Parts: sequence; structure tokens; C-alpha cells
Amino acid sequence: MPVDQATVRRIAHLARIKLEEAEVPHLASELNTILAFIEELAGVNVEGVEPMTSVMPMRMKERADVVTDGGIADEIVANAPATEDHYFVVPKVVD
Repeated sequence: MPVDQATVRRIAHLARIKLEEAEVPHLASELNTILAFIEELAGVNVEGVEPMTSVMPMRMKERADVVTDGGIADEIVANAPATEDHYFVVPKVVD
């Protein structure tokens, strides 16, 4: 889907980017080049290719997915000027 100049103006408006009228044709051309490259990448066969975390083979660090309180709630709020039941007490600023 080619990007026309009206679409470039609309994108700039939505992104709150100020464009000079002279820049619009150049940006339309650049966006069309980028989209053509993306379409070219869509044609690449990646069947059987494992996702990579790096160019060097490495295993992702794994940890047990468990919910804890950290076991140090008292230490966390120790320096707070006011606490209540392991929560920081702050002054109300919104009515």
C-alpha cells in the first residue's frame, strides 16, 4: 500500500510533528521505501528458525514465577517517616 502525500500529512498531524510542505514528498518517498523493505522481509522463509536472544548462542536466565513479598517489608519501610501495616503513609493532596 503506497503512502501518498495526504497520508504523510495525516501521520504528521497525529504524531504532532510540524512539517513544511516541501518536506512532504520526500517523507512520502522514504515511508514507501521502508514499507517496501518490510514487504520484502515478509517473503523470507523462517520456517524452523529459532528466535535468538543474541548473535552468540546463550540460554535465557530462568527463575521460578512465584509471588513473594520479598520477606523484607519491615526493612523497606524502616526509614519512612510514617507507615501503616507495611505501607508508606503520605499526606492527602487531592480532594
